[in-house]
Amino acid sequence: MKAFQADEFLSASLMTELTDIRVTEPERSLRAAKGRKRRSQLTTDGRLNILAADHPARRVTNVGSNPLGMANRQDYLSRIVRVMLSEFVDGVMATMDILEDLLILDDLLRRADGPSLLDEKVLIASLNRGGLAGTVWEMDDPLTGASAATCAAWGFDGAKVLLRICDGEPGSLKTMLACAQAITELNALKLPMFLEPLPVVKAEKGYKVIKQAEILAQAAGVASALGDSSRYLWLKLPYCENYEVVVSATTLPILLLGGEAVGDATPLLREVVAGLASGSNVRGALVGRNVLYPGTADPLAVGDAIGGIIHKGWTVEQALDHLNSFKGEHLDWAQRRLQARSIG
Repeated sequence: MKAFQADEFLSASLMTELTDIRVTEPERSLRAAKGRKRRSQLTTDGRLNILAADHPARRVTNVGSNPLGMANRQDYLSRIVRVMLSEFVDGVMATMDILEDLLILDDLLRRADGPSLLDEKVLIASLNRGGLAGTVWEMDDPLTGASAATCAAWGFDGAKVLLRICDGEPGSLKTMLACAQAITELNALKLPMFLEPLPVVKAEKGYKVIKQAEILAQAAGVASALGDSSRYLWLKLPYCENYEVVVSATTLPILLLGGEAVGDATPLLREVVAGLASGSNVRGALVGRNVLYPGTADPLAVGDAIGGIIHKGWTVEQALDHLNSFKGEHLDWAQRRLQARSIG
């Protein structure tokens, strides 16, 4: 069985074409966004399996021992597109540049009479990436990305904001105020906010998330009260021991996050199963690195496995069986469909 190869899935020539389109037709991504078929409602069954793809904008590019694992855009996009092929993956959360690349690719597929990659998928824009990793202002994370108005104009399905709370850093307060304002603006447009409140402590290397039930429960209480209303608010929270304490701190829907890539999807699958069992308001996952970089596994298979747990009620064993039996279908999916343009 041939393994997934990112540089074969999306070729170098296709990446050149993407840049050419950006130069000659800068409005093409916006036109594609306005022509996209959106879902009639956010979820089809009350749950969501969303791929996270906004790490490079915060200068987080490491994957395992490779400090630039996520810095290669051809490789990164290939993995994102690969995961989006899963019928069990509801959509993607990313910064504008990534979303625009995906919209251009989707437009190319449409013009090749191929199936749309993004129709009826959930597109969520990441709003704040200004708190660059390793900087002295890291906790002061202003909204340097899209705005609520941008999300509405582009026909996106929601927005995401990261709120890291460090008790010893005054920058966290500025970020909290920016989050509250963004929630209020999204509410006015009837768009959901996916808020990631992470209590952190300064460590020897950067900031470390505090994965303790009591601390996370307190963070959930703070996050639930931000903005002028919580009616469109979802929370993104990490799994930990005694997770039922965390989920009982709010009635808001919660999505699980993944954390740094470990090269093996098994721990993540176990966390998703355990998290969903912790309370009825745990409604899925918003995971990035452990799906995109799952060691020797195919990213599509991992997206399937997580989606099977979320949408089909698979056990960990069923999800692992899917991973182990996955045959690597459609490894030339993108290239084959885009090459059809020249044949036609």
